[in-house]
Amino acid sequence: MENNSKSCNRCGSGHDSDLTPYAIGGMHNLVADHRRERIADIADEEFDIRMKGGLELSPCNFMAVDYMRRRLDLAGFIQLDPAAEWELKPGGKYYMVRNDTAIFAFIAGHNPTSETGFRIIAAHSDSPGFKLKPNAEIYGDGGVVSLNVEKYGGPIMYTWFDRPLSIAARLMLRGDNPLKPRTILVDLERPVALIPHLAIHFNRSVNDGNPLSVQKDMKPVVGYFNAEELAALKEQGGVVKSMLAEAAGVNAADILGMEAVLYPVDSTRDSVGLNFDYLMSPRLDDLSMAFCALEAIITAAEQSDKMYVYMPDPDTDATCVMAIFDNEETGSGTRQGAAAPTLRNLLERIHIALERQAHTEYFADERALDAAPEGATYYRYEPSGFYRALERTFLISADDAHAWHPNYNEKYDPTNHPVIGGGPVVKINANCKYMTDSRGDAIFRNLGERAGVECQYFVNHADVAGGSTLGNILTSQLDIAGVDMGCAIWAMHSACETGSMADLADTERVFEEFFAAR
Repeated sequence: MENNSKSCNRCGSGHDSDLTPYAIGGMHNLVADHRRERIADIADEEFDIRMKGGLELSPCNFMAVDYMRRRLDLAGFIQLDPAAEWELKPGGKYYMVRNDTAIFAFIAGHNPTSETGFRIIAAHSDSPGFKLKPNAEIYGDGGVVSLNVEKYGGPIMYTWFDRPLSIAARLMLRGDNPLKPRTILVDLERPVALIPHLAIHFNRSVNDGNPLSVQKDMKPVVGYFNAEELAALKEQGGVVKSMLAEAAGVNAADILGMEAVLYPVDSTRDSVGLNFDYLMSPRLDDLSMAFCALEAIITAAEQSDKMYVYMPDPDTDATCVMAIFDNEETGSGTRQGAAAPTLRNLLERIHIALERQAHTEYFADERALDAAPEGATYYRYEPSGFYRALERTFLISADDAHAWHPNYNEKYDPTNHPVIGGGPVVKINANCKYMTDSRGDAIFRNLGERAGVECQYFVNHADVAGGSTLGNILTSQLDIAGVDMGCAIWAMHSACETGSMADLADTERVFEEFFAAR
């Protein structure tokens, strides 16, 4: 490839973004350091710059979780190994990652969870789009190479036509242990593909409705190559594997598996409209809510650190949890999705670890208790304490809502349609598609009042069936109360969605109030 020495598409720095896109892992330390430095710089900026930077640095679920993990590292959170025994301390800041696409952070409360419960904000890291299939290359006339893709979730497919696309991926590499392959994340960071639309001259009725086939219509084109180039690329495992291996600085033969996704190379624009009202970005659903939760738990950690320097004995102190799941767009039925027992297991492990830490020693085995030294203090785990904690727990299920569209008024409920810029949205459904009930509604609106934030309602048009989201999926695993909410956006599941930075800032303030409320 020709070295054009262009500036990075995301940060504007002078490193060569064409030839050294960042890779996270053991390779390409220079570009991995660049990503770390960029995230560190964002962490010190104002809210709108942090939100914009996070969206641009998170082209897929893998990169989004990496971004959140690095922000938590900077805030002093400690990563936990799910396979290890946990020793937690009251006031401690911790997180764990599942499958590189789901992340769970928490601040351990100073009071027993059985007395205060948990305060949880849940969102998801995935967005609808297209994933590359294995052996993705389709070789056509003139050396043109297109890619075989599969739809992920429910994207608005025609919004993906005729726009520059790039590829981000997780690579699994050959390692010393066959059961533990090495992992590298890589982002090509530049336009390498596009999905060209058929000219209207070949489909005169295109504007009257144009049913699309993923297999036929949505194949991205990456370029054309001569016979010698194609032969060399095929020896490396194909165009995709060759591109990603070069970007990651690894041998293509060492790539044993990959999960590669297309994404639009669109900058996040936060001042669109005559009065600069609108935020336009790919992946607002649901990274905007995930990042609001991230900002809130980092702020709560900072406040907690200060509180216990100057106020060591507060009246109450609940354990605060941020839960960012994957695969919400495909039903949540994976081990990193909300339908798995991951959150329940996490909460119970937190409860047990904090209960154990509060006692001199912990034994779950009756024989160990019988052999204990005389006069020592011991604790036997009782599940009823965890059940009491769940009774005192509240969940905010945060997933964006449909904003009223001025061109399609008939699609909306006449009295409960939120507008962009009108504040956070409480979502209600009479048939329990959302978990919101009057108690959850009241709690969230009360938090909004305390934060100085106005709230809105979304209710489906009575003749339109509504969807569901994380709240009800989680309550199949956990007996907890909560509310479904989000921010109002246009064009949900488009390649580029539209919302409001003001709504995100208001939502983050409500989340802060939730974690801090006494």
